[in-house]
Amino acid sequence: MATSLKNLSDYNIKSVENAQNMKFGIVLAEWNTEITEALYNGAFNTLIKHGAKEENIVKKYVPGTFELTLGAQLIAENIDVDAVIVLGCVIQGETRHFDFICHGVTQGITDLNIKYKLPFIFGVLTTENQQQALDRAGGKHGNKGDEAAITAIKMVSLKNSLK
Repeated sequence: MATSLKNLSDYNIKSVENAQNMKFGIVLAEWNTEITEALYNGAFNTLIKHGAKEENIVKKYVPGTFELTLGAQLIAENIDVDAVIVLGCVIQGETRHFDFICHGVTQGITDLNIKYKLPFIFGVLTTENQQQALDRAGGKHGNKGDEAAITAIKMVSLKNSLK
């Protein structure tokens, strides 16, 4: 559903389990830092709100959105986490670079989910302009970081319920 029809920060709080025993890795792109740091703040604060301990949230940076896939894989391979949240922002430019980056990171994160059987949560904004990104990083459409954190908690809960 388009975010213009739904606020990314709205969810049923009763449908989210307590995250006190969950560990999360968050990898964020340094490119479009104003946006990615806002996404991180949304994700971090939402995890804390739902009981995650600050020491169980690991934050790592990669240079850009394309590097999120490898950054997420390195976290999964080297840090004991229950889920990895990837946060980035790609803003449409004048060339097809946007398409290649968006496709590459989307497919890369999908592949990691399947390969590792670990939730890798896609929190990447793919917008036409800076204002659309701001609107989805704590602006009028909420914060994609909140949505990514809730998705991470729910996916860890699902995985744990099937053990």
